[in-house]
Amino acid sequence: MASSFLSFSLLFISLCSADGFLNFVTLGCDFNSSELNDIEYIESYYFNKVEVVRFSSSVGKFVGYTEFGLMNAERLNKDKSRLAVKRAQKETYCKNNVGLDYSTILTQSAKPYVRLQSVTPSAGKHQSMLVCSVFDFFPKLIKVSWFRDGQEVTSDVTSTDELADGDWFYQIHSHLEYTPRSGEKISCVVEHASLKEPLVTDWDPSMPESERNKIAIGASGLILGLILSLAGFIYYKTKARGRILVPSN
Repeated sequence: MASSFLSFSLLFISLCSADGFLNFVTLGCDFNSSELNDIEYIESYYFNKVEVVRFSSSVGKFVGYTEFGLMNAERLNKDKSRLAVKRAQKETYCKNNVGLDYSTILTQSAKPYVRLQSVTPSAGKHQSMLVCSVFDFFPKLIKVSWFRDGQEVTSDVTSTDELADGDWFYQIHSHLEYTPRSGEKISCVVEHASLKEPLVTDWDPSMPESERNKIAIGASGLILGLILSLAGFIYYKTKARGRILVPSN
């Protein structure tokens, strides 16, 4: 599995005064593995949504970002015992939590699901374009390939990067431009750590379900219109037979 940059944050304390000023502190661990050297402990102090002071284990001291923050960073850095505690947080706070994440979440995998559809291509030499969209997979590393009549297609293929959904899952979209041939078979093949074997999705060139639904709805409307028209005609004829013609004087 390719390592990815991960982070988690914990809101430690929040104080709000009556006149609307807000102070809060966040504790966070940025990491790309469970090894101590790949972990950074970050403690940030905010005032009215602006970060004023930060402690980073990579820097090893407090750094100020505003005039008020610079003054407090200088004061905090003179406290050697406080610095020792903050520097130790990388191991005492982060390593344990990162280890829990890897054992309970990050070693797990989520199987992707695939949606294959046809779209209108931009002006070019090809008549058609297929899009193979792969959703909700984890971990990030994935391979999406196109096959045409059993042969892998490498030209006229473009793909996005793996896009993070913000909820640990990823998605990716691969495009194939092609000129249709009668009787051909086109497939999108997905390989991922969560799959025991490649996931193959064949393109069905028949009319998409949405188009079939439109036609069905249109046909239903036409039939209903004919029925109502026929009912109206029968009603008119029935009433006409029951009329008594009164000759004029």
